[in-house]
Amino acid sequence: MHKVPKGTTLAFDFGEARIGVAQGDAELGMSHPLTTVTGNSNGAKFESIAKLITEWQPRQLAVGLPTHTDGTEHNLTRLSRKFGRRLHGRFNLPVYWVDERMSSLYAESLLVEAQVFGRKQKSVLDQVAAQAILQGFFEGGAAEYFNGREAEDDE
Repeated sequence: MHKVPKGTTLAFDFGEARIGVAQGDAELGMSHPLTTVTGNSNGAKFESIAKLITEWQPRQLAVGLPTHTDGTEHNLTRLSRKFGRRLHGRFNLPVYWVDERMSSLYAESLLVEAQVFGRKQKSVLDQVAAQAILQGFFEGGAAEYFNGREAEDDE
């Protein structure tokens, strides 16, 4: 397990329609749901993300990497990697991919515990999933690291 970098991190739960975003700091080990980014185009989504990056000044980004339960990749894995590479290309920040297999289940359980149900749950589920991804990053590190090269292990 490698040491998680210090400073503010923004985490993303990528989806084709919605992107959940969370913010946190590894030194504190705390993460918070931030917002859900939506838009009719990738340009509109990246414009919203740019505002968040300007506001929060993260030192790195974490992107959830969805896979099948056995760890094999699927189409959304490929799209999440593409999203992470675009984040790096636009904002020149290191991107860490984090295994997100359990993040949605974790997010749903947190929301049930907080008694957030129905339509209200749907509106915050993506950002709470991003919080789960970020918490996983703080606790267990990243599966992969990307800094302008092909993904490779950071150890």
